[in-house]
Amino acid sequence: MGDVLVDIYKIPELRNRILTTLGLLAVFRFGFWVYLPGINIAQFKELLADDEGPLSWLTMTSKLTGGSFTPVLFSLGIMPYISASIIFSLLVKVFPALEALSKEGEAGRRQISRYTRYATVVLCLVQAMFLVWNWKNPGSSGDTITLNPGFWICSLQLICLTAGSLFVMWLGEKITEYGIGNGTSLLIMAGIISDVPAAIASLIERVFRATPDDRPFEVTYCLLIIAMFVAIVAAVVFITKGQRRIPIQQQRAVKGRKVYGGQRQYMPVKVNAAGVLPVIFASSLLMIPTLFLGSIAYAGDSWFYGFLQFLDTAFASNGFLYIFSFIGMIVFFTYFWTSLYYNPVEIAGNMKEYGSFIPGIRPGRRTAEYLEKIFKRITLAGAVFLCLIALVPNVIMGNVPGMSFLVTQFLGGTSILIVVGVSLDFVEKIESQLLVRQYEGFMRGGETPRGGAGGPKKTEPAE
Repeated sequence: MGDVLVDIYKIPELRNRILTTLGLLAVFRFGFWVYLPGINIAQFKELLADDEGPLSWLTMTSKLTGGSFTPVLFSLGIMPYISASIIFSLLVKVFPALEALSKEGEAGRRQISRYTRYATVVLCLVQAMFLVWNWKNPGSSGDTITLNPGFWICSLQLICLTAGSLFVMWLGEKITEYGIGNGTSLLIMAGIISDVPAAIASLIERVFRATPDDRPFEVTYCLLIIAMFVAIVAAVVFITKGQRRIPIQQQRAVKGRKVYGGQRQYMPVKVNAAGVLPVIFASSLLMIPTLFLGSIAYAGDSWFYGFLQFLDTAFASNGFLYIFSFIGMIVFFTYFWTSLYYNPVEIAGNMKEYGSFIPGIRPGRRTAEYLEKIFKRITLAGAVFLCLIALVPNVIMGNVPGMSFLVTQFLGGTSILIVVGVSLDFVEKIESQLLVRQYEGFMRGGETPRGGAGGPKKTEPAE
């Protein structure tokens, strides 16, 4: 490990990229210490301390989108940009004009990126309005955390929230361009792991606050929590790195007395090709009805407001509408995102053009049908896994009394998926940079040559 860090330091470009990433992440975290004007901080902290209060689930969900429900400059985080990206990813598939624009190379991608930024501004304003309204009256508690909630104070909060979210979007783009890894994912991970010290302190405090008779039980409880955490992390790593290898045979060509080709290679298909993006997208979209219902559901006592209160309860973290919507969105976005990575018709056409085929499968249409069947099965397994892991915190909070929210968010779900997935991607990016420059990386193995990350592929002689 020490040798790897020395190797990183020896490469100026890699060293500068890592320092740039860390510096921009530090700027991002600094924004969460800047409170908005007109906020009663003491009243808000009292509401936030209640794990079952009106702000607990929104706080957990906002962490998954790189933000925080606390009334600070970066409260919206990267969520509006994520939502805008989702919208345009869908529109590109629906409208032929946008699809043609996306295929025009770098100029087309820049134009779509510009449209995405415009949509981000609109979403920032809309979501900031819901947040400001919630701070005036957060849910059924009736407690107002905004001092003198007049027009000018609310307008100033709206402008600060929009500017803060746009600045976070800019930070993510700069990390992607000048740093290491995907900037959006790293910002979200930074927001999640910022609660690690508080979660550890919560477990330690639980042990020391217990009576002497209950202390052995609390120690056992903490050990079980740690064991569950390790098991879930191992499962996430296993599925994230898991893949189905499809054998591919090259056609043999005889030239003179020599035979060329005929080698067998493999096409890797990841079990979870979509990564954590479906969970992030689902979480960000589910915040919209929650913010909307929390803003207006408790404004009156008529039957209409009673129905809105019912919906607000159903969209809580353990509500049936939330769970079914969450599962449905994860499955949909998993299939949608995987379809962007793997196009069976395009892959089959490329294989036929380059003289490759799957043993036992006729090239062309039959190969495309076979690949589509494989992709659907693999994607279903990945979607089911994402749903199971993402719902772990909801199950624990609904069935284990006294479980702290700080601990629950690290026991599963989305937080683990994001942290593990982004960490693996970050390490792989550094690994590839080291191997290209003939240095050994973190993941040492005998099958990777020191001369580079590529090296000759494993082949099998034709039968």
